[in-house]
Amino acid sequence: MSIVVQKYGGSSLSSPEKIKKIADQIVLRKKDGNKIVVIASAMGDTTNNLLNLATQVNNTPSKRELDMLLTTGEQISVSLLAMAIENLGFDSVSLNSFQSGIETTGYYAKSKISEINTTRINKELDKNKIVIITGFQGYNKEFDLTTLGRGGSDTTAVAIAIALNAKLCEIYTDVDGIYTADPRFIKNAKRHNTISYDEMLELSRLGASVMHARSIELARKYNMIIKVSSSLDNTSSGTMIGGFNVEKVCLRGLSVDHQIAKISVIGVPDKPGIAHLLFYEIHKNNISIDMIIQNVNYNGLNDITFTVSENDLNEANLLLKSLSQSLNYKEIKWDKDVSKLSIVGTGIMGQGEIAAKFFKILSDLSINVDMISTSDIKLSVILDKSKSIDALEALHLGFSNDFYTD
Repeated sequence: MSIVVQKYGGSSLSSPEKIKKIADQIVLRKKDGNKIVVIASAMGDTTNNLLNLATQVNNTPSKRELDMLLTTGEQISVSLLAMAIENLGFDSVSLNSFQSGIETTGYYAKSKISEINTTRINKELDKNKIVIITGFQGYNKEFDLTTLGRGGSDTTAVAIAIALNAKLCEIYTDVDGIYTADPRFIKNAKRHNTISYDEMLELSRLGASVMHARSIELARKYNMIIKVSSSLDNTSSGTMIGGFNVEKVCLRGLSVDHQIAKISVIGVPDKPGIAHLLFYEIHKNNISIDMIIQNVNYNGLNDITFTVSENDLNEANLLLKSLSQSLNYKEIKWDKDVSKLSIVGTGIMGQGEIAAKFFKILSDLSINVDMISTSDIKLSVILDKSKSIDALEALHLGFSNDFYTD
């Protein structure tokens, strides 16, 4: 019997009616003679509602207690899904992260899976049960509950598929695959049949919300094929993510990330060790940095500007305040009204005309660019958030004949 690992997102499980529909789909796969393992996210807006509830009692709750609260969302969805499957006459069991053996690093809110003990999962599969597992979470060596970051259920699913030696990991969401741009904003976006790990990883890191970036890193490391499909539309073939090689230079997609913030450390001394101290302390506090710019020296001083997740902005500001004497800066400035807009494709930065066209389109819209970052397969800019969707639409239209969709 083949092991089928599926993951269902929160939008697919947002109501009792949708849970029943998903249970029907799972049972159909079980009838085909498969061993079924399902990873479930929290229902609909449950995680956001829990976050709002937390801030009503504490504006700055500790990450440990926040993880303790947020992990309850997935426990609700897995138990309801198991009940719905049982109502269809099939044996099912819901397992939390302890029962599933998902051990993580000690970090809260951004924990990483370090080991999975599949003994209990295999035991339940051997009993011919459909196993439903909480996504997004694990437990650390102190036996505290930890979360993997927003979208972490994708990573749970890929890790479970690898641990169980499944042939592929099926991700079911509210879109039927990976597109050249977010189809919620770009109506004529094109769906990819296949996309490489590297291309998908860049899109995920740059704001494409379909897949959790760490799930792609994990899949690439262990060569686990991922299939992204719609939980609502069985007619689409979805998108396969894997080690697909495209020899020619080609554009694959545009993404926009609204959940970022820009921080500028103004007037730091221009001497060795300052940047190291700044970014070492940020790393030590598990705050992820994306783009970095150091302005030209003036009167022995520099300005260092970088971007962080909007969720990390308050923590980053508090940290910088605590480093005021060590860094000896003049002031801190921050801006949440920015977005990161990116274009991704194999080898695109080796083609100067792509960058030229990209900036020409932005110039025609009178859009100013604050920061620029490049790699071999992406070009990213920071711009005014209020102009980001207009820019996305114009860029997708301007490059519409250049996207490669197999």
